[in-house]
Amino acid sequence: MSSAFDEVDFDYATTIADRANRLMSQNGVPPTPDNFSVWFYYAMGGSLSLKKTIDVLIANKRKFDSVINRDLYVTYVNPHSSTSGDFPEQLRGVIAGAQDFLASAISDNRTQMASLGEVSSECQTAADPRPIIEKLVKELSNAMLRSAALEANFLQTTKDLDQIKDSLKQAEQHSNTDALTGLANRRSLEAFLRAAQITAMEAGTPLSVLMIDIDHFKTFNDGYGHQVGDQVLRLVARVLQENVRQCDLAARYGGEELMAVLPGTSLDACTEAAERIRYRIGEARLTRRTTGEEITSVTVSIGVAQFRMAESAEGLIERCDRALYQAKRAGRNRTVKESAEEIAA
Repeated sequence: MSSAFDEVDFDYATTIADRANRLMSQNGVPPTPDNFSVWFYYAMGGSLSLKKTIDVLIANKRKFDSVINRDLYVTYVNPHSSTSGDFPEQLRGVIAGAQDFLASAISDNRTQMASLGEVSSECQTAADPRPIIEKLVKELSNAMLRSAALEANFLQTTKDLDQIKDSLKQAEQHSNTDALTGLANRRSLEAFLRAAQITAMEAGTPLSVLMIDIDHFKTFNDGYGHQVGDQVLRLVARVLQENVRQCDLAARYGGEELMAVLPGTSLDACTEAAERIRYRIGEARLTRRTTGEEITSVTVSIGVAQFRMAESAEGLIERCDRALYQAKRAGRNRTVKESAEEIAA
């Protein structure tokens, strides 16, 4: 993305910046540097995926809260950013503390060795061994105390490092997970799909994807409010996750669209899985938390497509999206697989 920004001249950049600020104001987006980067990129038309995602969010009157703003930034502007910015500083602090304590222990050890050397010299001339024994016992006692302190310090250091390691794992998981649905986010989806394509080409095995769109999602937001809209999204996400295999990936693609990548699965088998998911979503019942009112049954439209050797991930998703569009045009609440013409193309 940086190369695209580099090519923008001053007058054009000023125009885009004004448009971005205006759009942020219209949609209640806080004017932070990260948010401005997202909306500048959107206003410039730098990413069709970003444009589609924001357009869907606006059409559904979704509030651009901190979670959505962060996901947009991490997914489309700076995929390498994460919540782990404080960890390097924490790690430096742990290492510095261990180094200081070790240096102190080494210094104390040298002092003790010098004292033991003095005791050894005194043994040659002393007539009464008792003072020497007392001094020796004292030095040995000090050595034991230093050894215990050193062991305790390194145990604490190990504990601190383990905590940092666990925090890094959690941060990585959060950076790959959609906060609302708990599914994989767009970034994780793209990485998984790329790896699955490579495996499919190397092994000569099928790979299929399905894309889900919640029917009349806007009516849930308009009729019941965004909290119910979020409940609907979580319901569909839960059913999707429960009906794919461990080797598959369920993800939130954007807005009210969800996807699943099914490695080793043919078009017909993926279509059967999609129908099973669609049926179980239709069976589910959703109750409004605040009133206990039962909400109208949720239905979904699903498009299915199979990977063609050497095609791009974008091409596969585009064909799946066209199949989804056909499902919606045909009346919604149905699954449509890519046409035979597209498969043969």
